[in-house]
Amino acid sequence: MAPIRANSILPARREDIELHTADGLTLVGELALPLDADPVATLVCLHPLPTHGGMMDSHVFRKAAWRLPALAGIGVLRFNTRGTSSTRGTSEGTFDNAQGERFDVAAAIEYAEFAELPNVWLLGWSFGTDLTLKFGCDPSVTGAILLSPPLRFSKPEDMAVWAETGKPLTALVPEFDDYLRPAEAVERFAAIPQAEVVGVDGAKHLWVGDAETVLNAVVARVTPGVTLPLPTDWDGPMDAGDSSAYADRTVAAFNDVPVTGPAQKKA
Repeated sequence: MAPIRANSILPARREDIELHTADGLTLVGELALPLDADPVATLVCLHPLPTHGGMMDSHVFRKAAWRLPALAGIGVLRFNTRGTSSTRGTSEGTFDNAQGERFDVAAAIEYAEFAELPNVWLLGWSFGTDLTLKFGCDPSVTGAILLSPPLRFSKPEDMAVWAETGKPLTALVPEFDDYLRPAEAVERFAAIPQAEVVGVDGAKHLWVGDAETVLNAVVARVTPGVTLPLPTDWDGPMDAGDSSAYADRTVAAFNDVPVTGPAQKKA
């Protein structure tokens, strides 16, 4: 047995993929599936704000792709929204302030549907939570989990769509979030009766140091039959990747945003 570290990559079937949007763009991404079995569930990851360091290689999303296929039998689809770059490459187009990104979300959901990926859940983080709320309530989507939702682009009508469908929705809200903290989140998400708001003690917007807490919470909702907490050791082959690049880049970009108050910091 060896400890699972921040840069540990567990066995999985990994494939570079391309998504094709209805407005003619090609987006780059990756699909990670369990090595020797079909997935029991699928996460479609929607990353933080690309103008402030967000991309498919976010440390939480990358750890999900590196660990969850092996530890929980979950498939992980992550991709760069329009105009976003990562080590995988750059998606075509330009950032569109949560407007044109509707086609990006639709392309990812369509890919999961055509690939017959089961039990599809959206996992949005920061800007990705707004994309989830605005464009993700698709008939083929089982539910959604929101990390650090700023509710910056989302409108009351978007919340109403989720409320009407009754689809499960969980918001994981850091105690020290830079935009929306747990008490206010409870008030804002009251518009969605089935929404579960979980305050996470000691956590901050970028979840640095709290990725394991997030992954356990995600697995608990997506595949409730899996034994938790997830293992912290692995008996088998294990590769290593660079786990520091995203967190360093995003923390630096995030901290460079001018701030006049907690609600002013970009998400």
